[in-house]
Amino acid sequence: MTVQIVILAMAAAFLGLQLYRVLGRRAEHEEEPIQGRFEDKAGAPRAAAQPALERQLVNPNAVRPEIPLATLAVERGIREIAAADRRFDMLAFLEGARGAYRMVLEAFWRGDKEELSHLCDKDVYNGFLAVIDARAQAGEVLDNRLVRIEETSIVAASYDSPIARISVRFVADVATVTRDAKGNVIAGSLVDAVVSNDVWTFTRNVQSSDPDWLLDETDEG
Repeated sequence: MTVQIVILAMAAAFLGLQLYRVLGRRAEHEEEPIQGRFEDKAGAPRAAAQPALERQLVNPNAVRPEIPLATLAVERGIREIAAADRRFDMLAFLEGARGAYRMVLEAFWRGDKEELSHLCDKDVYNGFLAVIDARAQAGEVLDNRLVRIEETSIVAASYDSPIARISVRFVADVATVTRDAKGNVIAGSLVDAVVSNDVWTFTRNVQSSDPDWLLDETDEG
């Protein structure tokens, strides 16, 4: 009996060691936290001196299924932004754009003017503000839900020193409900989601120490 226990203990230790080797190395090499809404904070070290975008575009056929680029003009614009901003990382940008899309929509729906002021430029913020005020005056409340984001793709990119501009198409499922002051549903349904197709343009001064991008323009896709 004692011999069997020792053998089982040795086998368990061996399996544990193998799992650590596989999962531990994968975590060390694959997991890289994204700081800020869109990119790494200023001064964050990179694994190599070569820009992330150039590493990703060494083999265009390999990168396009992961990061859809609409045209060669978009690819050229991304390269120009990466050349001007050595910290720019396209994967981190897209992940941040998805987060910003959710944050802006939810802040707009609940009428959070302060949060919107940190996410949008002046013109877009004023546009949202006018709609929020009109909604409040009518005594209406939005009870919308972002069910899921189905697609995120870059459809335009340009660099006009020192401003970088990137337009992103979002295809999402949204459940929309409008309630009156008493909480009664006057439009929409939380059961049936509708497809939202938006193109949002984000801008950033690449010479600024602030790593965040601002929503500069909204349009329907």
